[in-house]
Amino acid sequence: MAKPVGSITRGTTGYNRLRRCDRWVVAVHGQALRAAERPLVVDLGYGASHTTTLELFTRLRGVAPGVEVVGIEIDPARVAAAKPYEREGLSFRLGGFELPISRPPTLVRAFNVLRQYAEPEAWRHWETLCGKLAPGGVLVEGTSSENGRRAVWAGLSPEGPGTITFSARFDAFSRPSDLADRLPKTLIHRNVPGERIHAFLSDFDRAWAVSAPYGAYGVRQRWLASVRELSRSWPVPTRPPLGGPARWRLGELTLPWSAVAP
Repeated sequence: MAKPVGSITRGTTGYNRLRRCDRWVVAVHGQALRAAERPLVVDLGYGASHTTTLELFTRLRGVAPGVEVVGIEIDPARVAAAKPYEREGLSFRLGGFELPISRPPTLVRAFNVLRQYAEPEAWRHWETLCGKLAPGGVLVEGTSSENGRRAVWAGLSPEGPGTITFSARFDAFSRPSDLADRLPKTLIHRNVPGERIHAFLSDFDRAWAVSAPYGAYGVRQRWLASVRELSRSWPVPTRPPLGGPARWRLGELTLPWSAVAP
């Protein structure tokens, strides 16, 4: 077997750390998973515990009973520790960005994996993973805080990044730009004046400030008002599955990647 491509991560993980992203995947890509023939989902770099892969499997099986989930880790000890938790439709394998699987995946989730790489490497790994997707497939790549209360992720296809999603519990931030430390590697160093991501986060903070009176009815109402205010000047999707009040009420906001692309 060839040496796995990539570097070992810290492996930090925990229960429900990726619940916010899983919930988005179910809402946005659940239909595509149901429609796919033999849908395969890869959880790349799941870390020191099998937990988040098992949670992803359970949530996806709820909307796509035929889905198969494969957890891939570059650390042999982590794979060995996860093996006892295998079951029909769920397995764990040694590997990296080369994706040692038998058929193209419908979806790849790679969370908290690319933070350790330089920006050019991150772009290259995006291209590598997107090139392995099944037709119509998607790569969901992002970063979350260790407790999962703040997260940002990009949705990509072989054509490149398509969306970026910001998600947070309402008690996990003081202002929306606090999510800047969760930005994808391709954006995190570009949060400076003159870049679109900086302009977006600055405008989000202004919308948050303008919407402060709604805080009397709770942080959720302030968030909803902020998103509505922001949608006046930014291309915020306002209808399902990417947008609309049902998504925003979860502390979530999705934008077209082109709105913040470097």
